[in-house]
Amino acid sequence: MPLVNRGETPAWKEAGPKLAETASFVLGIDGGGTRTTAWVAGSHGKVEGRAVAGPSNPLKVGFAAAQRELLRAATAAIRQAGLRRSRLDAVCVGLAGSCDARVHRRMQAWLQRAIPARRHLLTSDAAIALEAALGEAPGVIVIAGTGSIAYGRDGRGRTRRVGGWGIPFDDCGSGYDLGRKAVAAALQQADGRGPRTALTRTITRALRLKRIDDVIRRPLSAAEIAALAPLVLRAASSGDQVARRLCDQAGSDLATLAVALLKRMGCNGHGIRVTCAGGVFRASSRVRQSFARALRQAVPGVKISVLRREPVQGAVMLARALASADARCRVNRRLPKMCRVVTT
Repeated sequence: MPLVNRGETPAWKEAGPKLAETASFVLGIDGGGTRTTAWVAGSHGKVEGRAVAGPSNPLKVGFAAAQRELLRAATAAIRQAGLRRSRLDAVCVGLAGSCDARVHRRMQAWLQRAIPARRHLLTSDAAIALEAALGEAPGVIVIAGTGSIAYGRDGRGRTRRVGGWGIPFDDCGSGYDLGRKAVAAALQQADGRGPRTALTRTITRALRLKRIDDVIRRPLSAAEIAALAPLVLRAASSGDQVARRLCDQAGSDLATLAVALLKRMGCNGHGIRVTCAGGVFRASSRVRQSFARALRQAVPGVKISVLRREPVQGAVMLARALASADARCRVNRRLPKMCRVVTT
């Protein structure tokens, strides 16, 4: 696959109008199952360029599509920043699916070729979200977006994960899980096995079906199924009992990720920070409340919060640390062994 379109000059080779050649810049990218976000920041942390592209999880969209969207987001952010530098000081990419060793090797090699920089780091989307939430501090982040995962770091800097094994076998409490269960609930109503729910009508309308059972003849991608999750959240807010039950179950399922991870980390829960992130948590107070209730019941004393920063900020924070000789070794210590800084 070509790294740029034929006849197109890569953004990092253009002479942009804004910034001096002597300035120092880093690139942070959050590559997920729904979208890819790229930010370019200067040495003092000010964001000079932002861009958004399509999904870039290689396990869901394939390597070619993932590379295309990552490069598209990076190029647009670099161009918006008006960079004159031929190479960035550091690039950090938090990529969904990169915990797979085969994916990591292939994408790391591509990243070094596609986006010139002095240092490159490819890690998981969960790792950059944890960085955005806690910096170097110990704690746990639970992410519920298109998929779901819990990722944490203990007081000695060791990282662990629970969940995140993808569809069709996992991703409990995620947007995909909510969408799939909503379709199942609508089908169960249609054949008399389940209670009446407004989801039958809203899903039929959203998918432009004549009848809800027509859904079995329509191949839906994981992204299309996850896109039904907002219908569940809206129905729950309107009082639909089936939708409310699905949201409560999602929160409870997500709490089991955190509970299992805290046990693996050897944490008793007292004072440990657990941060919620992702579109499902952001959009639904009911899911958040169900999550907090189940987690506090299982592990009293935890401190629960919602991620206020964008996960891509974690990628920028790590990239800035890579550019600093003093902080570089600390970056390596707080990441999985597979994710190590590459200097070129």
